[in-house]
Amino acid sequence: MAEIPRIVIAGTQSGAGKTSLTLGLITLLRRRGLKVRAFKVGPDYLDPTYLTLASGHACYNLDGWMMGRDYVENLFLRASDGFDVAVIEGVMGLFDGADAVSSDGSTAQIAEWLRAPVLLVIPAHGMARSLSATAQGFARFDPEVNVAGVLANQCGSDSHVRILREALHAGCGLPLLGWVRRGGLPTLSSRHLGLVSANPRLVPPELMNELADALSPCLDMDEILRIARSARRIMLSPGDAPSPTPTSCRWRVGVAGDEAFHFYYQDNLDALRSAGCELVFFSPLKDEKLPENLDGLYLGGGYPEEYAAELSANQTMREQIARFPKMIYAECGGLMYLSEGIETKDGSRYPQTGRLPAWVKMSSGRKALGYVEVSFTRRTLWGKPGETARGHEYHYSELLQTPEWETAYSVKRRRDDAVFPEGFQHGRTLASYTHLHFASRPRAMESFIRYMENQ
Repeated sequence: MAEIPRIVIAGTQSGAGKTSLTLGLITLLRRRGLKVRAFKVGPDYLDPTYLTLASGHACYNLDGWMMGRDYVENLFLRASDGFDVAVIEGVMGLFDGADAVSSDGSTAQIAEWLRAPVLLVIPAHGMARSLSATAQGFARFDPEVNVAGVLANQCGSDSHVRILREALHAGCGLPLLGWVRRGGLPTLSSRHLGLVSANPRLVPPELMNELADALSPCLDMDEILRIARSARRIMLSPGDAPSPTPTSCRWRVGVAGDEAFHFYYQDNLDALRSAGCELVFFSPLKDEKLPENLDGLYLGGGYPEEYAAELSANQTMREQIARFPKMIYAECGGLMYLSEGIETKDGSRYPQTGRLPAWVKMSSGRKALGYVEVSFTRRTLWGKPGETARGHEYHYSELLQTPEWETAYSVKRRRDDAVFPEGFQHGRTLASYTHLHFASRPRAMESFIRYMENQ
């Protein structure tokens, strides 16, 4: 497959303005008639919903810590095949990742692996020559990372922009490829760590055009495209895994998909389809009953707490899931829906399916955030004892009591090395707060299919 022009939009820090600039850039590229594939670095589920909306195509996550280099390279080439340009939005600051001493899990790691030029977003409020010092430090920090230009956010007057451009040229030679004045872009709503998910109720379709209109006079699109087209060829190693080959569908898996449940990695869904699963999406919010002839259920993450009353009111769906006789896999928000009920921050209680014997309580503070490594302690649908998988935790809720179910996971948090039992399993139901990245683990997928076969 032919390689694709590509660019990484990275920031000096979280909150630098990467997402707004990336969305506007993608929209401007589409206005030129280009077919754009968007990618998001890291485990985030929120930004990809915006990137999907802006590009008109599914956004894929690229995560070096969870996936590994071979998988990232192959996924990128496969997903970008047939597109004109790839735009990769970074995570946090350019060099921030899984730990403080390596590039593992960082935007820089993905830029290096994919040999993709980087546009560095720098909040320039209160800066003049210091912008050049900042850009130079980032450009020289890792010689394997190609910082090709700067996008200055939060600028002041036209004279401020001129000073910034002159400072960059004289100090480090990097071009100023774009600038944004303070308050010059439409505001994206914030929730928890990042953004609310993009859906027409919360994000009007006009937003992308408003972002593009605001950026159009301020971005050097011709030079940005030239830089994207200058990306060097990705050098794949001989042991790379082949692209997934679709097989005939043998199993029907119901996937919860609506405003309350939509946190899924696109390549996880691709892997399920390639393994012979027909994915049948349904809405626990709006559908009265489950799709027919299902062999399993996949209840992903999302915002069930925001829709706790509506989910509780859909009693026929709750009862069907409570009685479902086959495999159920639930992650984070899915775990909350399987519980006896959700207690919201104001103390209101809303019964859910009752399959998992415990209540869930929402907290005003975050309960977990970060990478985790999971060791299987019992036979489970993802593997046998001693095997491992990687994933991510991010939730504001907690179980009010420990369910009287066996645990199938020993979870180790990357951030503080804390180890604890989790992965609540009973019969063919498995519920966990961990979002596993299982598509990069072929043995885990094989185990999942064997589980389906042996029901």
